[in-house]
Amino acid sequence: MHTRTLGNSELSVSAVGLGTWASGGDFWGQVDDRQSIRAMQAAIDHGINLIDTAPAYGDGHAEALVGRAIAGRRDLVVVATKLGVLREGERFIHNLEPQSVRREADDSLRRLGVDTIDLYQIHWPDKKTPIEDTLGELKRLHDAGKFRYLGVSNFKPALMDAVRREFQLVSLQPPYSLLNRKIESHHLPYCRRHGIGTLGYGSLAAGVLSGKFREIPTLAPGDKRAQFYDVFREPLWSAIQRLLDTLRGIADERGRPVAQVSINWARREGGVTCALVGARDVEQAVSNAGAGEWELSEDEIKRIEHAYKQHLAALL
Repeated sequence: MHTRTLGNSELSVSAVGLGTWASGGDFWGQVDDRQSIRAMQAAIDHGINLIDTAPAYGDGHAEALVGRAIAGRRDLVVVATKLGVLREGERFIHNLEPQSVRREADDSLRRLGVDTIDLYQIHWPDKKTPIEDTLGELKRLHDAGKFRYLGVSNFKPALMDAVRREFQLVSLQPPYSLLNRKIESHHLPYCRRHGIGTLGYGSLAAGVLSGKFREIPTLAPGDKRAQFYDVFREPLWSAIQRLLDTLRGIADERGRPVAQVSINWARREGGVTCALVGARDVEQAVSNAGAGEWELSEDEIKRIEHAYKQHLAALL
């Protein structure tokens, strides 16, 4: 597994990380907790050392599963969780008020079964709470040893500037994949300029870039990924399949799954520091970890870029 230093921190993270939104069990359809734990442990066994979670994933359920999975393996894992998004039934509430931040930190530590969170990330901005108030409370938590490094997720550069004036900022977690390249124009250059690492989520675009769907799927009850990913529609779907033809060709030549090609594109030179990918079972976890063992060649990247421009650029 290839590793990289995350921004201006001392954290060495695997090039492929494990995302756990699906493990929460309330957005991506039905999941089996025991299977989720086995998948997390298999990911660790195959070189993935960064596990990313959040209280919003199943109202704390994903964090609790991570805690069970890393018991006895804490020294092998960079634990990354988040704050600032609370659940009220189906609703996601953004709350960065200091008292809420304090309560969330203690709850996350308890569910994860750890003394310190390695990377604590502000999940989404909260327009109602001055960021300085939030950061003041985070400084107190940091001084108390409850987390090591601060990151943000879904922040724009202007708001990252406000964070950097008050606190060392080591990472940004944005969406990034072949089907969502919006951060290339501003966010990625900003992060490179200021020594900020990037953890890209949605690397497989709800599984579409794994190549397993030839037709627009009928999602199972409780699987709400179509609400979050705008890819299950025409004419975009047919264009994606033409791009996937190129990815499948490279995968066949390499003797690798299509998903690994998509993951490696996201973490190529100029991409993200670590590509986050979810896994429902051991097989997926092991396969995704394999993407961290090799790199796309310059020629392969050019072929993918040509197919993207030819089929998708005008639609995205």
